[in-house]
Amino acid sequence: MAVPGDPPDGAPEGIGEGDDEFRSDELRSVVFDEEFVRAARLQEFSAQERMGEHARAVRSRSMWSTGGSTPRTSTPGRAARQGMVLVLIIATAFACAVYMGLRNPYVPPPGGPAEPLSSTVVPLAPAEAVPGGRPADLYANGPAAAYRVGAAGITLPAVRRTHHFTDAQVVTALSIAKDYLVQSSLDPDVLAGAASRPVRVLLDPDQLDQFDRSMTAPSGDGRHAATGWLVRFDPATAVVADSRVRVSGTLAFAEVNPEALEVLTDHTFVYAVRPATGAPAAVDGASLFTVRRELRLRFDREDLGARRAELVSAYVVAGPQACSSDPADAFRPLPAGTGPTTVGPAASDPYATGRPRRTAGLCGVLAPPTTQPPRTEPARTEPARTRPATEPAVPRTTPVSPAP
Repeated sequence: MAVPGDPPDGAPEGIGEGDDEFRSDELRSVVFDEEFVRAARLQEFSAQERMGEHARAVRSRSMWSTGGSTPRTSTPGRAARQGMVLVLIIATAFACAVYMGLRNPYVPPPGGPAEPLSSTVVPLAPAEAVPGGRPADLYANGPAAAYRVGAAGITLPAVRRTHHFTDAQVVTALSIAKDYLVQSSLDPDVLAGAASRPVRVLLDPDQLDQFDRSMTAPSGDGRHAATGWLVRFDPATAVVADSRVRVSGTLAFAEVNPEALEVLTDHTFVYAVRPATGAPAAVDGASLFTVRRELRLRFDREDLGARRAELVSAYVVAGPQACSSDPADAFRPLPAGTGPTTVGPAASDPYATGRPRRTAGLCGVLAPPTTQPPRTEPARTEPARTRPATEPAVPRTTPVSPAP
């Protein structure tokens, strides 16, 4: 007899015969009584139970695992942990952003290109004969008797921070302005017309082309006067007889916008000069030459870091000079004893305190010397006054005298 699992043609010969008897003998020793059957209960876990921790259907993987096959199931606990990690990452990123914002406040970008210099240079003709004598006597008996010598006459005002610039940045702007005044008004080589580099290195790169053209081809067009950038004398006409230049004036600063500071300088420089062809030790060969310079310098944050300045405007009156001389290239002082060369315009006093009025003519008249105290005005922090767009770069036709 074939049994399930036998080949279709029956069991091979010699196999299967006596199987029934063998099976009966094997099972005869096994007794399935009622008590055994009741104890042999079968229990099968449900699908939900098989998903539990005690009987996982698949191998558990770490939540940080990157290899292997993807788990077929995802427990609520694992999803909660992933959510907590995501929230923690977002909170950490937000905290870092806030911290970096507090530690590194936004710095406005640097300003645009520097605007070109606008300059006005006015010669002052003498109203009487030019006094002569020894430099020491001329200083002691003239308006500059109380002035300080050299850089000591360029004093910094009291410093306080502005809305967008710190105390240190204001001090830096003022110190750069002082350096510019020293190099452009007191350096012996600059005064002699032998050098211009000490001034050039303090200028914004955007103004260097204009400065170089002013040095090589000066012009009285309001843009390219060499004497708008610096003080220099024609070496063929006069030389400095005493290196101890007398100086008095004021500095003021103002924040013109969140990205720029401006410094206003107003100083009178008094030089003892003598004719270039005269004897150096001549007793009465020296005379005083006075230059009043009002400059407006601008500094953005990049300029402060590089210690350079943008010279925005310059208003200069200087004398005694002849009205026929062109002061754009260099100053040509009249020698001692030279009488008045012009009459008519109101006299302009370069020693007068306060903001000078613009001498409107192409030539002014130098007021007779009077004793003047040194100027010690407090720092001004109001916005710097700018030249109106309609005001010409060159002087007008009728000069006026400054307010006393």
